[in-house]
Amino acid sequence: MIGVLSNAGVMESVMNSAEEQQPSSPLSNSWSKKQEASKNQEPKPVGGFVLVHAGAGYHSESKAKEYKHVCKRACQRAVDRLKAGALAVEAVTAALVELEDSPFTNAGMGSNLNLSGEIECDASIMDGKSLHYGAVGAISGIKNPVLVADRLLSEAQRGKLSAGRIPPCFLVGRGAHDWAVSHGIPPCPSEKMATKFSLSAYKRNKRKMELAEKLDTGHNQTKKRRQSSETENGSGCLDTVGAVVVDLEGNVAAAVSSGGLAMKHPGRVGQAAHYGCGCWAENTCNMNPYSTAVSTSGCGEHLIRTMLARECSAAMQSEDAHQALLEAMQNKFISSPFLASEDRVLGGVIVLRCCRCVEAPPSQNIQGILVEFLWSHTTESMCVGYMSAQDSKAKGIGDTVILESATKNTAALLSS
Repeated sequence: MIGVLSNAGVMESVMNSAEEQQPSSPLSNSWSKKQEASKNQEPKPVGGFVLVHAGAGYHSESKAKEYKHVCKRACQRAVDRLKAGALAVEAVTAALVELEDSPFTNAGMGSNLNLSGEIECDASIMDGKSLHYGAVGAISGIKNPVLVADRLLSEAQRGKLSAGRIPPCFLVGRGAHDWAVSHGIPPCPSEKMATKFSLSAYKRNKRKMELAEKLDTGHNQTKKRRQSSETENGSGCLDTVGAVVVDLEGNVAAAVSSGGLAMKHPGRVGQAAHYGCGCWAENTCNMNPYSTAVSTSGCGEHLIRTMLARECSAAMQSEDAHQALLEAMQNKFISSPFLASEDRVLGGVIVLRCCRCVEAPPSQNIQGILVEFLWSHTTESMCVGYMSAQDSKAKGIGDTVILESATKNTAALLSS
């Protein structure tokens, strides 16, 4: 099995710059930028950092500007919350709401329609500080599924329910919808969540499926239906959205949201709702020197069978994050024995890790957090944006949100 897997690295701190080139490996193209704080300039307080994605798949050039703009807005929403003193969970939720509200992403508004012409969404969120997790699967009639996942997480953090009952962390279908409404999250008719883009895609996909079924019967019919499904559910339909955040205190959080594969069977739940598959967040502890946060995108079935989010998080405890992600994607995903029967493995991840910086100048009262972030994908493209609380706008290479076939590794020194 082969897939697009490239890697690049960038090192950033909060102040000025000096560049140096790193040698490339057969699997990667690498760049590094190292920056040192000016001796004559006081370090600015930084409220945290956010990295978002608008999915790994194929992003139409005609919609490239829209994808980039929504990533910028999502970054800004998260940073605004961080600057206001919010913790990582609140900031990552704000980013996801912005991504879900865009009609150009396959999450919330404008999600893919299933075989029955309905919208069913998946979403999850994880708090690295408490390690609590909340998720919804195949939920209909809720504009922002991540808000339900976030509410499940916060309710779980309050402790047991009456009579010692354990609060739920994962709800699906009608039960998830009713729970959301009963907890103050307003319903939204599914027809209002469909857009001209999603409706047009549904009609086009339905015609293709009907044509395939008429062309042949028996074994050939099954084969043609499978080929049609692969075409429609290929890299162009995998634009799940997600975000990872670290706040001023060093807490991390991750979230992911998706409308699922186009023409999926009603009731299908993808990786965006599954524990350890869609997202993962874990603060540093005695066993783990780094705090890590991961959000995934791609073919849900591939990501579920490999638990890619948790695998990538575990890999980030290695000293060399760049190499660790390359190896995790190759060994735990592309070459995974759990996906040996697949012709093509489709997926992407964004990863953030951080630790307290021991190299902060002792003469200054600074508590630095070194943040490294990376992304990797086997699909044709992945749209990624990032922003720190010191930035005036979201950026990537050349101060623009990135939409390309590459993996990036960046580090930022956040001082407070």
